[in-house]
Amino acid sequence: MKDFDGKVALVTGTTGIGLASARRLAAGGAAILACGIDESANAAMQAELDRSGAVALVMTADVSVPDEVARAIATGAERFGGLDIIVNSAAVHPYGTATTTDFETWNRTMSVNVGSIYLTARFGIPEMIKRGGGAIINVASVQGHACQENVAAYATTKGAIHTLTRSLALDYARQGIRVNSVSPGSIRTPILERAARGDNGTDADVEAAFKRFGEAHPIGRIGEPEEVAELIAFLCSSKASFCTGADYRIDGGLTAGIGVK
Repeated sequence: MKDFDGKVALVTGTTGIGLASARRLAAGGAAILACGIDESANAAMQAELDRSGAVALVMTADVSVPDEVARAIATGAERFGGLDIIVNSAAVHPYGTATTTDFETWNRTMSVNVGSIYLTARFGIPEMIKRGGGAIINVASVQGHACQENVAAYATTKGAIHTLTRSLALDYARQGIRVNSVSPGSIRTPILERAARGDNGTDADVEAAFKRFGEAHPIGRIGEPEEVAELIAFLCSSKASFCTGADYRIDGGLTAGIGVK
């Protein structure tokens, strides 16, 4: 028997860590409900999961919009019989300081990165309670612990995710729902690729930038989405039955030391 046989998992974000998490949970036997706003990425995920023989439904939905999240969860619960796991991976990553980030960008970042977690909890937790409990994993970042310059909105949301994770864990522990977060360092994702390209567009040497990013990590490289997905799968599983209200760093040692040499 696989770890997730009979389980239903909602995954937000259909590229990077979201895609890798959906693959891993599906390989473990879970039925997958995934949502994202990138229709081409959604179609690619659906096709891949179909080829693998997974039971999956990938929907186009803006996870910062209450009605769209409610619709997605209701559709998934009806089709698959309920909801047991939520992996909140959807995110936007703007650059800017408090004075260079416009209000619309600030609000959008809060709505997607933090608001989506509130919304999947608001509409998803009642479905989990019907099933006797479940697990929620929120993808945060090392930027919630120690941030770079020029990422005021993004770093703020990642710190907020840590706090919201603890709050949800305390509020729903007695309903059998465990809530944890993971804080990745630099991971090979579309967000990191955009950072690697910077202002150079298609002329950027992305692999050289990834190598440079990796050198900042004591382990000597950037991480892969599949490595984060393995940690997420563990936290979703019965093997992590005593784990709740915590953040798990997966950062190649990045935040273990200080930058002074």
